[in-house]
Amino acid sequence: MRSSGIDDDVIRELAIEQAVCVRPVMRRVTDRATGEVTTVPIRCGATRDSVCPSCAAKARRLRMTQCAEGWHTDAEPAGPEDEGAEEPAVASFDDESAETEPDEPRQTRSTRRRADAPDLPTRPTDPRTIGRVFTTPDGKTYRPSMFITLTLPSYGKVRPHLGVPMDPARYDYRRAALDALHFPKLLDRWVQNLRRCAGYQCQYFGAVEAQRRLAPHFHAAIRGAIPRATVREVTRATYLQLWWPPMADPVYVRRVPIWADEHYRDPDTGHPLPTWDEAIAALDDDPDARPAHVIRLGQQVDIKGILGGTPDADRTVRYLTKYLTKAVAETYADKDGDDAAYEAHINRLHEHVRWLPCSRECANWLRFGVQPHDAGPGLAPGHCASKAHDRDHLGVGGRRVLVSRRWSGKTLTEHKADRAAVVRAALEAAGIEPPAANRMAAETLHEDGRPRFVWDDVPLSQYDYGRVVMATVIEARRWRAQYDRAKELLAGTDPPVDNSSATALMRASSMRPAVTEGI
Repeated sequence: MRSSGIDDDVIRELAIEQAVCVRPVMRRVTDRATGEVTTVPIRCGATRDSVCPSCAAKARRLRMTQCAEGWHTDAEPAGPEDEGAEEPAVASFDDESAETEPDEPRQTRSTRRRADAPDLPTRPTDPRTIGRVFTTPDGKTYRPSMFITLTLPSYGKVRPHLGVPMDPARYDYRRAALDALHFPKLLDRWVQNLRRCAGYQCQYFGAVEAQRRLAPHFHAAIRGAIPRATVREVTRATYLQLWWPPMADPVYVRRVPIWADEHYRDPDTGHPLPTWDEAIAALDDDPDARPAHVIRLGQQVDIKGILGGTPDADRTVRYLTKYLTKAVAETYADKDGDDAAYEAHINRLHEHVRWLPCSRECANWLRFGVQPHDAGPGLAPGHCASKAHDRDHLGVGGRRVLVSRRWSGKTLTEHKADRAAVVRAALEAAGIEPPAANRMAAETLHEDGRPRFVWDDVPLSQYDYGRVVMATVIEARRWRAQYDRAKELLAGTDPPVDNSSATALMRASSMRPAVTEGI
């Protein structure tokens, strides 16, 4: 019999209501100074609502804070001098060159742009990252920013509001799968082109989400204003070429290559398959070679001007992060799987995503008669380790949030610390003593110079779940009551911490952190 006397499902609902993790990782902490043993639940840190609604909501709120703080800033954020992505979806990909080993001479292709792609305008680039200030005839000044949505092209007609193809046999699932697998690389190229044409080092906070038809699209908050014509011109001119070995026709379908003598070999002849470097070299030696795939953005580009501090800005931040807690296949699917047509659409797309290569290390290259880069034993087509091939992700296997390095001048960990600092400062200003931030820290030393607190794993049993999670729910309620009381006592006074992102959380209920997140 459980000590809590409450069913686990009820406890789970209570935990979600109080923003408490529903699948905590259990740790046993032994205090070597007193001999006391404590069981400590640690948040699982999941970002998907179907796994842990509380942790997913917390992660989304943190991203909302990060987005809001950097979007309309009027001061240059502190940060590294070099440009790049703080959280790149992929490493920068040069679509004009064949990749080789670092010690080998680099093999390059012509840098001439495709004849079917318009040329990009180039402008002198100002090192600033903040937008221009505009002045109205009556002397008012404002610094607008932008919200841009990029899509992929059509793969066939779909039923309005349903997202399923009108004729699945004519829908180009293969192209849709390849575009999804390499969409982050295309976005990387779009940002490079935009910075060349914008006239300044524009910064972005973007989210990759799924449309109803299951093709990924990109919502981006851009700091500063760029002429709409320039954005559309850059979008039309951006493309990505994959100079990879041919992957149109599978070589091994019912039989697969075998690993022997440090190579994957033909199961019948025993001859080794071409290595990745050999396949790329053959591609370079072929004057008639063509890219294995070319990706372009769709014609639909949505561009909005946004002013900071307006309801529209807050609403856009919520919209930009709306689906971050859902996997691609979960975004519009019926949670009970009752929509047979949509489930069939997901399955057909997944069948292509599962077998197409996602990178040069992908095990699916064996299906096309090429040994993956740095191949080793145990690879099998259709079983690549990348989550991009999963049914839930449908090609979108990288980071869902893409943030430029100089967006806010802070890492995500620093944003999290800001949120915690506001809660702690509010409690202290109201005369409420918050728990020590470093309580039971592994860095705390005993008098013998060794760690005072020893952490061990604890298997989570049914009994432990009900007891520990219920105790966490009760503690969360107590902390929330203390925080609400502190805000009542501080009503009408100055904020305890001068931090724009954190004080905004105290003012806006939609972005207010639970007390358990701050202490």
